[in-house]
Amino acid sequence: MTTRRQVLARSGAMGAGIAFSGALSELFTGTAAAQGTGGRSGYGPLVPDPEGLLDLPKGFKYKVLSRTGDELRSGEGKVPSNCDGMAAFAGPHGHRHGSTWLVRNHENRMDAEHGVPTVEGLTYDPEALGGCTVLELDHGGEVLQERVGIAGTSTNCAGGPSPWDTWLTCEETEFKAGEEGYSKDHGFIFEVGFRHDRPTSTEPLKAMGRFQHEAIAFDPRNGVVYETEDAFEKPFGLFYRFLPEKPLGGYGSLHAGGKLQAMRVPGVPDLSVVQEPGTSFEGIEWVDVPDPLAKETAIRFQDFGKDGITHAQKLEGCYWGGKSVYFVSSYAKSEEGSKADHYGQIWRYDPKHKKLTLVVVFGPDSDLDLPGEEPDNICLAPSGGLMVSEDGEGAQHVYGLTKHGAVYPMARNRQDIGTDEEPAWGEFAGVTFSPDNCTMYVNCYDPGTTFAVTGPWRH
Repeated sequence: MTTRRQVLARSGAMGAGIAFSGALSELFTGTAAAQGTGGRSGYGPLVPDPEGLLDLPKGFKYKVLSRTGDELRSGEGKVPSNCDGMAAFAGPHGHRHGSTWLVRNHENRMDAEHGVPTVEGLTYDPEALGGCTVLELDHGGEVLQERVGIAGTSTNCAGGPSPWDTWLTCEETEFKAGEEGYSKDHGFIFEVGFRHDRPTSTEPLKAMGRFQHEAIAFDPRNGVVYETEDAFEKPFGLFYRFLPEKPLGGYGSLHAGGKLQAMRVPGVPDLSVVQEPGTSFEGIEWVDVPDPLAKETAIRFQDFGKDGITHAQKLEGCYWGGKSVYFVSSYAKSEEGSKADHYGQIWRYDPKHKKLTLVVVFGPDSDLDLPGEEPDNICLAPSGGLMVSEDGEGAQHVYGLTKHGAVYPMARNRQDIGTDEEPAWGEFAGVTFSPDNCTMYVNCYDPGTTFAVTGPWRH
């Protein structure tokens, strides 16, 4: 990975080692979390962790919920490798009132040290090593159970929650049966359940497309699902929308099918060329995908007509806020095939007005140990801002962005997976909050570690 350690040559606010430009307040307009007061300067400096795991601000503490290689409490095998996207859901009632379900992806390819154990009734492709695990936590944050949620999938990166409290896990791959040792086609979305009345389905949601999926977000008003694609080589990924046959139909309704479309920004074949925050495009078009299953040709290579389609490198996080969907382009590099370079963008699409706006552009500061490049997973914070997982070089952080324009470090990974001469730290992923907003959950990708962080969160 090429080093990107200079500040963007543009004006912008500075803080916590990150430079950005754009209207951060636009990210939070209309969101439920924006009703909070919002910290103007975060929670203070990070305090070195004597255990060497996770640095947090004063007053905060963490609990390790799970670690790769340990035994699953279910007895099904070991905790799998590569902990990635994650979401938290309110748990069952009765004697376990106040509990939380935590659903966790494992971005395992064929070389993973610890694959997701195959379990009867929960396995799609017995040759594949990816999938999800499910933890149930009691009201005090103790782990009650930990088990396989789905197995036999591949490269489960991110995804998103459904309006009916299931988890849509996304495969960030497009290998077909017979390739790399797989026995079935991959590149799908699967619906993972964790309650008796909403069990996991090992049948892929084929109408939602077969491509290198990253994340999804629902429009809660009409059930349209937005999907990002993190393709690894040029032409890069597309931004999609899925129009379900049974919008907001509840558990299992996505299996009824629907129409997959890709976004076209007229006159803009590559989003990386847009450099100025606040730049907007109206009249956004949605073009039917010729072959959603990519039987012969990957979707991004397919023929979208004489006007083509709009691509973007490293399309990652995706969430719904207010009346719009937001999505992240983690970075773009011309040496890899993008038309221009940037260090991270957040885009906003307003469906009602068919309008796309570049909201924020990120750039690293000069201190190599501070955050500033490649925003990845994003979630709304209880204080009215965002929490962003960093996936770049050097030290890795979860950092916060407040609606007032402050950027602050929230956590730093202290688990060194490099050498004395060249230290290295694994990325953060899956940052999410408990339903009561009192606990932040986050994964360290490698070594796979799931943390619960509590403290004086502002609401």
